[in-house]
Amino acid sequence: MRYLSTFGLLILLIFWSSCRSDFETVESTGNLKFSTDTVFLDTVFTTISSATYALKVYNRTNEDLNIPSISLKKGEASAYRLNVDGVPGKSFMDMEVLANDSIYIFIETTVNLQQRDQPEFIYEDHLQFRSENHLQEIPILTLVKDAIFLYPKKDGNGIIETIPTGTNELGEEVRVQGFYLNDEQLNFSNEKPYVIYGYAAVPSGKTLNIAPGARVHFHSESGIIVSENASLHVNGTFSIDREKLENEVIFQSDRLESQFQEIPGQWGAIWIQEGSVENMINYTTIKNASIGLLVNGDTTKAAPSLQLKNSQIYNSSVNGIRATNAKLFAENLVVNNSGQASVQILGGNYIFKHATLANYWQQGYREYPAVYLQNFRETKNGLEIFDLDLAKFSNCIIFGNENNELFYYRTEEADFNLHLENCLIKFDDPSAIDDPLYDFNNPDYYQNIILNENPYFWNPLDNNFSLQKSSPAIDVGNLSTAMEVPKDLLQNDRTDNPDLGAYEWITSQNEE
Repeated sequence: MRYLSTFGLLILLIFWSSCRSDFETVESTGNLKFSTDTVFLDTVFTTISSATYALKVYNRTNEDLNIPSISLKKGEASAYRLNVDGVPGKSFMDMEVLANDSIYIFIETTVNLQQRDQPEFIYEDHLQFRSENHLQEIPILTLVKDAIFLYPKKDGNGIIETIPTGTNELGEEVRVQGFYLNDEQLNFSNEKPYVIYGYAAVPSGKTLNIAPGARVHFHSESGIIVSENASLHVNGTFSIDREKLENEVIFQSDRLESQFQEIPGQWGAIWIQEGSVENMINYTTIKNASIGLLVNGDTTKAAPSLQLKNSQIYNSSVNGIRATNAKLFAENLVVNNSGQASVQILGGNYIFKHATLANYWQQGYREYPAVYLQNFRETKNGLEIFDLDLAKFSNCIIFGNENNELFYYRTEEADFNLHLENCLIKFDDPSAIDDPLYDFNNPDYYQNIILNENPYFWNPLDNNFSLQKSSPAIDVGNLSTAMEVPKDLLQNDRTDNPDLGAYEWITSQNEE
């Protein structure tokens, strides 16, 4: 009986399906629905591909629909590219959408601005859904920006130009894809953005000057190298509009789409090499690099020197600042959100005044603290020693989302000169480490330390390190240091009861 019942049901299903018309489609009559009425692809540079946008097309009817034609209005001349149901192209015939179902159309673009003289414009086309008597259209819009592209050359065999960056532990030369800037390329203006492929190197004896308001974008594994006896001068100035930052210099990725705005590790580094001189960076934002600032000295050449003022470094997949045997003077500095230490120092001479050195990394496990100081490192050939001549922090905040945000990795075989005054530090249990350097009451190293108190930043996950009214960092700074840095990162006066960190708390209407 069970066999007959199953067999009878199968015969019934076959008979029923042969009589119904569901396997036949009817032509669309302009009744398609869409996930949006206009497709906006995010801003892109000319000649650089956009991210892919997914448009969903719905059939809300109870019948299977046939769309006779899906195409771009500009046809094959369109700068947009489509992929419908896994098939790439610019026009498609007889596409089916099942009853109460949907399909995806993926859209991307690469626009060439060669025949246009304006620095940016809106590129537009329409995605058309045609049947015999009906037409439905979805506008597609993209803001396209012109740019100055700098990149290494290729030889006759297609091999990309490389430049030397030093030697490895075996004494072998190390090279990266890159090129040396010529004299005409050593002054970056703010007229157009710059897009760099590979490493743009400043030749020995030359200076790269970057004007206020300049925008410098880097492709993956790209950056700037400042060679021995060369200099980098980043000349940003204060911006009244804190959203546009019209006068600051900004270093970031060449991906302008919104989903790439806060992704770490999209490009390489600003690489200041041993023997480079008189480097200066002012009112600058460095974001989404692997290492924001790599200041790379050794023991055989003059230490690279850098003055870093009124600047911010965010979203570095490794370090915000990594410095080896360098001379670094920093004031009104904010560093946050690094995959390892936000500031990692190995030997050298460093002074930080009114710096907010934080790490609120959210991308996964973080082993390193916000600030990591060393005077040696381990190599295949044994220990390599670097005297830490001075690491001085005045009116600073060292904090983050881990228990301990300051760590020392040292040997007695090299100098380790440390001084912190009027600083707020996060270190959960100093007594757990048998090292006098972690005695935050020891006057040989520390003065006026606030330990493990929440600084009450406005929104550190959004890189907003202004202080709230309840912050213990308010009015506890050293006045002598404040007089040397009389304005905070926002140009607020701090010469009367100064606060710690890069921002001075100012009474605002919403806090009264």
